[in-house]
Amino acid sequence: MFEILTLNKIAPQGLDKFSPDAYQVSDTCENPDGIILRSFSMHDMALPENLKAVARAGAGVNNIPIDACTEKGIVVFNTPGANANAVKELVITGLLLASRNVVGGIEWAKTLIGKGADIPKLVEKGKGQFAGPEIKGKKLGVIGLGAIGVMVANAAHNLGMDVIGYDPYLTIDSAWHLSRSIQKAKDMNEVFASCDYITLHVPLNDSTKDMINSDTLKLMKDGVRILNFSRGGLVNAAHLATAIEEKKVACYVTDFPDEAVLSMENTVIIPHLGASTPESEENCAEMAAQELVDYLENGNITNSVNFPACYAEREGAVRITILHKNVPTMLSQFSALFAEKQLNILNMTNKNKKEAAYTIMDIDGDIAGDIEEKLNAIDGVLRVRVLR
Repeated sequence: MFEILTLNKIAPQGLDKFSPDAYQVSDTCENPDGIILRSFSMHDMALPENLKAVARAGAGVNNIPIDACTEKGIVVFNTPGANANAVKELVITGLLLASRNVVGGIEWAKTLIGKGADIPKLVEKGKGQFAGPEIKGKKLGVIGLGAIGVMVANAAHNLGMDVIGYDPYLTIDSAWHLSRSIQKAKDMNEVFASCDYITLHVPLNDSTKDMINSDTLKLMKDGVRILNFSRGGLVNAAHLATAIEEKKVACYVTDFPDEAVLSMENTVIIPHLGASTPESEENCAEMAAQELVDYLENGNITNSVNFPACYAEREGAVRITILHKNVPTMLSQFSALFAEKQLNILNMTNKNKKEAAYTIMDIDGDIAGDIEEKLNAIDGVLRVRVLR
């Protein structure tokens, strides 16, 4: 029986993936095999000794201590693409709000309460201050062409925009889904220099932090409109404030409020609603649960942020999985140990991801004795599991 700890409220459609015959799911178990969560921060949480996997029902994993999990042989999953349509729809909303100042107009209209019969005349007199350009025919730059970025690019093109995208790590899957009409930039500077609107769809890490700063802002058109539905730290708030004051930036739309941006003029601040749809929550919960189930029961890894994707159909009665460091001689040490025990390896799959690696081996017959202990004793091995 596997124990699953929930650290947030998870959609029932996801929890239904855990068979009651094989799983016990609760928000109180102390030493779970798996954790499923959304935004709960695990950084101050002691990692249970029995914990084998963490699944984030969402794309961002900033709330999970990735390095600590890797060192303990804990696989961290996320659910890329499960909330992509929800975020895309909000980005398109933000694109329109950045242009038409609908938010400012709504707030102003509420000040007319009590004006009675004068309201129509006041509306006609005051509406001019909220005028804004149409997006049709304007140029949109999409930085990051993952699941969300591709959908945003295609949708904006269908709305009549001229779209240019940049992503040095464009995957084959994303390329297949990207409209042929989307231009591909050779670098980010090309996007910054040529676009009327810029939308960010990249993860927050050391290389992307403050990617919108005084230097990159100088490259942009006067009156550029910037959308950030990825992470607040991608934009240097102090440099943005100066650019807004100098009218370099006409509007900034973000889904990540903080004290700095809330006090700025010409901003549309949305309270992190990107994935806040029932469909998105259900999709993310189902994908996260399926990832946990397949890993705990079969050892297969899909959509992990710290270990390589690795899948193999089951062969034989016993499967041994080994999370280990990506260093030389590991496979030869594993094979030698099985040969010593006269165990036949029916199938072996090995994948690596930067410093981490993962090996799946299906064995002819059962194992006995100290083989699991000896595998764990190999320098660089992080975790060994025997699945029957």
